[in-house]
Amino acid sequence: MTEHPTPRPPDPAPSAPSSRSAPTAQSAPPAQSARSAPPKPANWAAFAAAQPDLARTVEDRFGGFTHHVLATLRMDGSPRTTGLEVRFLNGELWLGMMPGSLKALDLRRDPRFALQANPGPGTGMGGGDVRISGRAVEVGDEDAATKAAYVKEVEPPQPFHLFRTELTEVVRTYVEDDTYLVAEVWRPGEPVRTLKRT
Repeated sequence: MTEHPTPRPPDPAPSAPSSRSAPTAQSAPPAQSARSAPPKPANWAAFAAAQPDLARTVEDRFGGFTHHVLATLRMDGSPRTTGLEVRFLNGELWLGMMPGSLKALDLRRDPRFALQANPGPGTGMGGGDVRISGRAVEVGDEDAATKAAYVKEVEPPQPFHLFRTELTEVVRTYVEDDTYLVAEVWRPGEPVRTLKRT
């Protein structure tokens, strides 16, 4: 009598992987570094107290000529450059303008400005190239005493717009030893940075 082997039952089908996979540990998103607030703008007196040598050079540079170049922002954001006289009085840098002038209207709308010292004739630029950036704050009728003191000292044609300035940057650029281009950069709350290149 022939014996037949007992058939082996089929292996069970592999079970489908569960859709509920074990939770994986996720790293927490990196904490954002706290951004320090930008330094508060400084008036001319604060700048001169912090950097007297640079302030003296800048003031002398502006004092060498009557007319300088002011950059403001038009309504569409494009730049406007115009000529301007400036005054350093009572610890402030003042900008005086004719009534209704476009640059005054620009500053009323957006107080940001850049002021370039007159480079003078030729290419010598004695004292270097000097630029001041900041915000212009108009002196209104509520501050009649300040405006009266300016009028007494300067005797400008009236009526006029008067703006005091809050500085955000002062830059002096000059050539050293006919070899290096040197830039001195000051911002409120920071020491002067000196950049030099050939």
